[in-house]
Amino acid sequence: MSGKNKPNTKVKRILIANRGEIAVRVIRSCREMGMETTAVYSQADKDSLHVKLADRAVCIGPAPSSQSYLKMESIVMAAMHTNCEAVHPGVGFLSENAAFARLVNDSGLIFIGPDPDVIELLGDKVRARETAQSFGLPVTPGTGAVADNGAAEKTMEDAKKLGFPVIIKAAAGGGGKGMRIVRKPEDLAENITIASREALSNFADGTVFIEKYLENPRHVELQVLADGNGNVAILGERDCTVQKNHQKLIEESPSPAVTDKMRKAMAAGAVPMFKELKYRGAGTIEFLVEGESFFFMEVNARVQVEHPVSEFVAGVDIIREQILACTEGRMEINPNEIYLDGWSIECRINALTPGKISRLEIPGGPGVRFDSFIYNGCSVSPHYDSMIAKLIVYDIDRKHAVARMNRALGELVIDGIKTNIDTQKRVINHPVFNGGVFTTAWYSDFEKETENGR
Repeated sequence: MSGKNKPNTKVKRILIANRGEIAVRVIRSCREMGMETTAVYSQADKDSLHVKLADRAVCIGPAPSSQSYLKMESIVMAAMHTNCEAVHPGVGFLSENAAFARLVNDSGLIFIGPDPDVIELLGDKVRARETAQSFGLPVTPGTGAVADNGAAEKTMEDAKKLGFPVIIKAAAGGGGKGMRIVRKPEDLAENITIASREALSNFADGTVFIEKYLENPRHVELQVLADGNGNVAILGERDCTVQKNHQKLIEESPSPAVTDKMRKAMAAGAVPMFKELKYRGAGTIEFLVEGESFFFMEVNARVQVEHPVSEFVAGVDIIREQILACTEGRMEINPNEIYLDGWSIECRINALTPGKISRLEIPGGPGVRFDSFIYNGCSVSPHYDSMIAKLIVYDIDRKHAVARMNRALGELVIDGIKTNIDTQKRVINHPVFNGGVFTTAWYSDFEKETENGR
């Protein structure tokens, strides 16, 4: 494989090619590991918490937009200028960009993530499906790659064999981009064209593929850590079923829908697959779950936003293990001695408006964690992702964790901007959520209830 990482290196300084709460999270683990950090920022982020906490900071863009954090050459130059030995991509932005990983490695630096060729393979959802199948993981029935030729006879034949409704997905994407649900054959061609254009705009690749659309699944993902030398640890699963427009809002671990039998079957396919790929670092395998059946969806070749719930139930610092795996080719944890205990829930706190935070009161007490980049007096920019914080709780079981989250949300105060805190309170207190039996379609029903005042 080209542009390989160089493990067995004890690094002293890491550049974090990201912003917000994940940059703060990485800085904190690095500090505990005795490593210095370099932050990068756009002018709009000059007063951000990750800039204040890092040992050094480099401005990589005057424009207040996410494009600043996509300047690969500027980021690598900042790392070299500040004598960093490694680059941590965080989440989003460049975290699953094989070209960036190659540039980092070819510049004599270590990319905190898998080898570029592995990122490339797993980033192509069609190839990733084929790889998962070869290791015994079931996939939803689907097609191979489809170009922008929705009217093609073969494409229509494949879709009819799958049975409508079907879902069109971007081969190179995620996050709901380039995704269209089609319920009638006569709508297929137009939606392939629309999805392909959206995929091209967002991922510079217009290739899409078609899967049978599951109407009422749960969204579950398996947390994986691997050192690239054959050691693969499974830190249980997370349930990410509460979503709005394919964007996760609440995550929990373990999943109320996953049985011990399913959990073992998921791991039985995941472990040999990650071993064969010589995967290094943190990653997740996402599944759709219907009843007792589960279907492979994709691999995220990076750490996930919702990793804290897995950290709570497994008692593992995922960022620490990720850094060790990618820089030293080892993990401090023993994959055969992972014990999952208790229940953890995470609520994403999103800004609904930009502005200056005039008052911030953070909840505390046992089993409560608040990951964020905000502080009293800071400004929330309209140019970046709306998530400004993650509130995470842990307790002995789901019932107690729900009660703890309800209490913590009641203590959380963010004034000066509008947030979704009240909405998250209503979700946590809803009898359907409390019952633990719901699907990805439920949040839409919840919103309709809210609009009708029920």
